[in-house]
Amino acid sequence: MMKKFQLFIIMSMLLTITTARAQDAFVIDSGHIEVKEFKRNLETIPFIPKGQWITGINVNYAASTQDNYQFLVIENLNGDSYSFKISPQLMFAFADNMATGGRFSYARTKTKLTSADVVIDSETDYSTDNLYSVSNNYYAAALFRYYLSMGRSKRFGFFIEGQMQLGGGQSKICRGTGEDLTGTFERNFNLNVGLAPGLTMFLNNYSAIEVNVGLLGFNYNHTKATTDQVYIAHHNTKSALFNINLFSITFGVAFYL
Repeated sequence: MMKKFQLFIIMSMLLTITTARAQDAFVIDSGHIEVKEFKRNLETIPFIPKGQWITGINVNYAASTQDNYQFLVIENLNGDSYSFKISPQLMFAFADNMATGGRFSYARTKTKLTSADVVIDSETDYSTDNLYSVSNNYYAAALFRYYLSMGRSKRFGFFIEGQMQLGGGQSKICRGTGEDLTGTFERNFNLNVGLAPGLTMFLNNYSAIEVNVGLLGFNYNHTKATTDQVYIAHHNTKSALFNINLFSITFGVAFYL
């Protein structure tokens, strides 16, 4: 009996609240119903004011050296490699919380493999040696950003970045020595259109740390390969991204002037 009484009280309170909100939204005057404008009172502040210049740079570097390294089915791995990428950018806020600009990127990757054995079982194994690879790529991207503040805070904020990137480069792969030397030279062209949300944290009034991750995008890549200056091949790839790509997380430092 007590539970039924409590349920009755709760239902009565909900009905009272609903009726009060309905009366706020509707005004009955002489038999006519007038609908009042409903406002959520969401407040937006200029997180990035109009006229702000935004500049920054992202730098990635990685290097590794292997000496008789073993991993799963790979044995006697000897060699070294490194990758380097630098991406300066410049943007201008043409309106409050909206900015546009561009980014230029240069990436270089080099791998030198002295020897490696792939051992699957006691009767199946493969060996390779004297493998050399180097690539250089250049990219230019047009950017558009829309910033969102976290409440009234001007230290933390979100942004949504639209990107359209064009680029290309060249690479070569050589294997063997002397008369057994063989190699492939490649030229590639790349088109990428994407959407990358991110987070900005201001360290002071002029500098901030940024992190963003690829969320939505389309990528097209065309490669022309020439092997031993005789054989020519073409390779096209197309891909679409509709989820969070953890391999595209980018950290950087930006300066707001």
